[in-house]
Amino acid sequence: MNAWEALARTPECDPDSPVEVAADAPYEIILPAVTATPLVFASPHSGRIYPTGMMSASRLDADAIRRSEDVWVDQLIEGAPELGIGVIAARLARVYLDVNREPWELDQGMFSDELPAWARGRTARVAAGLGAIARIVSEGEEVYARKLTFAEARQRVETVHAPYHAALRGLVDQALQTHGIAILLDWHSMPSAAARLAAGGSCDVVLGDRFGGACAPSVARAVERGLNSLGYAVTRNAPYAGGYTTEYYGRPARGVHALQIEVNRALYVDEATLEPTAGFARLKADLDRLFRTLAATDWSCA
Repeated sequence: MNAWEALARTPECDPDSPVEVAADAPYEIILPAVTATPLVFASPHSGRIYPTGMMSASRLDADAIRRSEDVWVDQLIEGAPELGIGVIAARLARVYLDVNREPWELDQGMFSDELPAWARGRTARVAAGLGAIARIVSEGEEVYARKLTFAEARQRVETVHAPYHAALRGLVDQALQTHGIAILLDWHSMPSAAARLAAGGSCDVVLGDRFGGACAPSVARAVERGLNSLGYAVTRNAPYAGGYTTEYYGRPARGVHALQIEVNRALYVDEATLEPTAGFARLKADLDRLFRTLAATDWSCA
């Protein structure tokens, strides 16, 4: 096992046993004893590890740089393995390397040396400062006090992005082999300001299916119905239609369905301090109810 591999943990094992995860692993996998459902959950942006090398190059303090973190999302979904659902969560912060981006989606303006042609991203995300290595945090503040090098970018991609997606592909492939179908739900949180951009002026949850391209309509409908039954206002694809994970893995014709789920942070955290509010326990309990409904769903007709 290399330094970037995480050990799987199984909730059904001795509860007094310590959780063994390599200290510098880029992800954590939580596996059920039995994968009783084709569901796979991922949390790519809840990582809370900010490497010292990155922080020494940053012009921001720890509080400011956390603004792009999907805070506590990994804890909101941690009950899923008890229902037979495998979970993967990134441990490295998204501002270090965003695993929900194409790995070489880089901004030449951030680097002191010339990037290879294949690593010069020309996407809207790069233009907005939110490529695989972010130029800004969510408040629009520049992250770095100096230019990076391509060697730094390559190291981040090879030690974070590649192993995370190798592990995620393994979970998806296992679900497909076992059940003949895989349902990947990619969990995120969004600022309340973004939620106000949704149709109708506000929402609690945005479901992104790449405008129908990443999953069968029945998959998005099942999640939307479950959330609606719990009292949550749900909208589709605006302002978030799904990122790299949804686009890359979602192949409905091949039996792999991917759906991005964005939860309004105002439901469960103080957006100024990023600390959980009383709403956290309520939201987590509601999501656990949703997970039970989804785990009991017959997905064979998706």
